[in-house]
Amino acid sequence: MKKQNVIIVGGGTAGWMCAAALSKLIGNRLNITLVESEQIGTIGVGEATVPTFLTLHRLLKIDEADFLSKVQGTIKLGISFENWRKIGHQYIHSFGFTGQGCWAAGFQHFWLKGKQLGVSEDYGDYTPELKAAKENKFGFLKEAPLHYAYHIDAGRYATFLRHLAEREGVTRIEGIVQEVGQREDGAIKDIVLESGQVIEGDFFVDCTGFAGLLIEKTLKTEFETWQHWLPCDRAIAVQTAATETPIPYTRSIAHGFGWQWRIPLQERVGNGLVFSSEHVSDDEAQATLMSNLSGETLIEPRLIRFKTGQRCQHWRKNCVAIGLSAGFLEPLESTSIHLIQRAIIRLMQLFPHDGNQESERDEFNRQMREEFELVRDFIILHYHATERDDSRFWQHVSSMAIPETLKQKINLFRQTGNIFQNVADVFGENSWSQVMLGQGIMPAAYHPIVDMMDDTELANFLRHHQQRVDQIVSSLPAHETFLRQYCSSR
Repeated sequence: MKKQNVIIVGGGTAGWMCAAALSKLIGNRLNITLVESEQIGTIGVGEATVPTFLTLHRLLKIDEADFLSKVQGTIKLGISFENWRKIGHQYIHSFGFTGQGCWAAGFQHFWLKGKQLGVSEDYGDYTPELKAAKENKFGFLKEAPLHYAYHIDAGRYATFLRHLAEREGVTRIEGIVQEVGQREDGAIKDIVLESGQVIEGDFFVDCTGFAGLLIEKTLKTEFETWQHWLPCDRAIAVQTAATETPIPYTRSIAHGFGWQWRIPLQERVGNGLVFSSEHVSDDEAQATLMSNLSGETLIEPRLIRFKTGQRCQHWRKNCVAIGLSAGFLEPLESTSIHLIQRAIIRLMQLFPHDGNQESERDEFNRQMREEFELVRDFIILHYHATERDDSRFWQHVSSMAIPETLKQKINLFRQTGNIFQNVADVFGENSWSQVMLGQGIMPAAYHPIVDMMDDTELANFLRHHQQRVDQIVSSLPAHETFLRQYCSSR
């Protein structure tokens, strides 16, 4: 069978992740070329991940310690949400599982009855990842492995992947695309660089970021905006020198017009402010960010403009958009790299080895659309379920109409304590429970199966899970000790 020529346009995290995965895992049938230009910068602020990120690394057989050392990586056990429910309030959305449920009811139902009886501790006390995060601990435990993700330097990560991809035979071409040629049926035929070089391809991957050079400017694929639900449309990013040992969680700090991130790496901190330009000026947003930093700034603050939403078709004709060219959801729950990875894995599962098949495109688009919408709803939840009314921004998001899918999920939890995970949802029952409870949504009832336990049994059940968490966390080393011994970047 003749090898297909796959042309990836754009580098960065999306481009080099795609190149590395395709070449390593299905590359025996493909000739892969990646075109990028050093003159065109990347967004490069996708520095926090979720646990699913480990999936692709395991498929690629990446050595974790080597990877973390090269990208100045640290461990992430969750996200601390500060000032989201109300000013001064804080909770952590952690990875892993809280307590133990049964076939009919999640752990939150047992905890809710215990709360009524006065025997439940804080919900997070039953989650090893959350308690380890608060105590700045992490380590590998064979008997009770923790669920974790990473904080990484996005620029270093792209370089790491580039080396991997080039070892697998990927050809990199330096250049800026000047023109895109199309066939009679509208599919893409080739790209022409400023140098005059013509690069023909059978299949194209658009990793050109917000520019959407192939998917939008050439194929005119429409974009569905979600700005009415997620009004933030700008971000300012800056890096600072580390002034303290890195903590094993991301910080998300709400302000009157958006929120600020702090992502601790081994030798520096990634900082940024996501905000709504309708509610604050660029200058005021930057002043707010700069006044809430610690450590010397390492780069000039960078303003990023974005539109929240997704392509109506992620894959059109012989072109698939991956990364920011496919859609954007603000990095509140660190899903940017996750969605890149999901697109790459789905592309490999549905790759048109025998030509560009319509059924494969339709299935890819259906799955990506569904996953984007599920992440969208989870992010909207953080804004909408709030007690804050101290600014026009918070008054708007707390009172706005929300998607029916999210409304149903909130109403079900508020009335019954129940949550059912969609098969395509990266966020499980425990994630939804933690954020709903953290944002102040308290169920009116628990599942009656809990009453199969008498009060003493329930108290013992809850105490057992709390003690188990304490035992796990007490056996962990400090996060700083783990990094120094396992993957120091120095």
